[in-house]
Amino acid sequence: MTTAPSTSTEEAPKPPAPASGKSAWAGLRPLVLRLHFYAGVLVAPFLLVAALTGLLYAASFQAEKIVYDHELTVPVGDRKLPVSEQVAAAREAHPEGTISAVRPSPEADATTRVMLSGTPGVDPDHTLAVFVDPYTAKVRGELEQYGSTGALPLRTWIDEFHRDLHLGEPGRLYSEFAASWLWVIACGGLVLWFSRRRALRRIRGTGGRRRTLALHGGVGVWAAAGFVFLSATGLTWSTYAGANIGELRTSLGQETPSVSAAAAGEHAGHGAAGGTAGDAAHGVGLDRILAAARAEGLGDPVEIVPPADEKSAYVVRQIQRSWPEKQDSVAVDPASGEVTDVLRFDDYPVLAKLTRWGIDLHTGNLFGLVNQIALMVLALTLILLILWGYRMWWQRGRGSAFGRPVPRGAWQQVPPYVLVPLLAAIAVLGYFVPLLGIPLAAFLAVDIVLGEVAHRRGRRTYTSGTAAR
Repeated sequence: MTTAPSTSTEEAPKPPAPASGKSAWAGLRPLVLRLHFYAGVLVAPFLLVAALTGLLYAASFQAEKIVYDHELTVPVGDRKLPVSEQVAAAREAHPEGTISAVRPSPEADATTRVMLSGTPGVDPDHTLAVFVDPYTAKVRGELEQYGSTGALPLRTWIDEFHRDLHLGEPGRLYSEFAASWLWVIACGGLVLWFSRRRALRRIRGTGGRRRTLALHGGVGVWAAAGFVFLSATGLTWSTYAGANIGELRTSLGQETPSVSAAAAGEHAGHGAAGGTAGDAAHGVGLDRILAAARAEGLGDPVEIVPPADEKSAYVVRQIQRSWPEKQDSVAVDPASGEVTDVLRFDDYPVLAKLTRWGIDLHTGNLFGLVNQIALMVLALTLILLILWGYRMWWQRGRGSAFGRPVPRGAWQQVPPYVLVPLLAAIAVLGYFVPLLGIPLAAFLAVDIVLGEVAHRRGRRTYTSGTAAR
């Protein structure tokens, strides 16, 4: 929720000696305050980058429609041509590479996309999308495409900037680090806000640092749930925490299922289309494949994936990520045109559904424009909270210097019956979320060493001063 927090002198006094009968929260609050302060100060730069790039990404969906309007839309005609004719036109214009998928025109004014893999000059992880007018079979252009949502160059560039700063796998650590700590900062700030006296929460009639603190906390309270959600869903496809989450889902039998693409029966291996989808000389052709999927209830938008080899079937799957989601899929024998397997989204395990919804909500797909606006508001809110947090730190100082940090030693005030289970929970959580656990352990180690050094220096100063007298 809140980043780079700081507290006034009366809020963060030097931890006193433990008092008998002291409540658990009275001892725990200084520890939460210190963690919130340091986490905010040190993690805020990473969160700021994530918020700015996330803001751009949320806006990129609508920008993409404007920038690539010529490729994405066509004048509405009288009758759409068979998909096989549209694919043939794309192949005539671009014979290079192999067809990896076909997305028939999902709306009256939308083009058909024919995706080619292995195309010279195109990133191996991307495909070349050829846009075809479904009414005339004329090619309207071609663009590099990435991911299951069909991101085009503008959105792809922003997406990679948000995910890894265009640094590849090493760059993904920045976004995982930010996601690992965002929920900690948010929950810590939320707890601190509600533990404050009501009079200290007021914004009206206050000024200076107290007003900044009231704005920082008040706005953060309203956005906390959104930050926790972004943190949790962002971790689901991160490098380390994401792998742990995937292993946990697998152990619980909650992984995302997939339709079986094995061709069935005596026709397997005969007439498979391979990488030449839509070629009438191979199998029953794309039009019958699509018709078989339609008969199973698969409405637009759909994606047709050609067989991987002679023993595989076509896979036709729905690709609508907006609500209500369409995620059904079928496998169709390329020789007979018969459906060999059906997978319904309704049959997904609970965690697989929640993961799908969470990712689509995080990326701005689930509720379309409303979803994207909400993400932009969250990103702007996070930016403001970071700036207010650093301003509070500055205001806490004297003159032109940043303020002092919250005094160390807060953990000594936590009762053992709270501290021991808390440390155990942090250890388990740190194991599953390494970019939370490792930095936290490093911070504690450095803090302990610095505290010991300061203590020894103070004792030496006191001893030498006594001897001098």
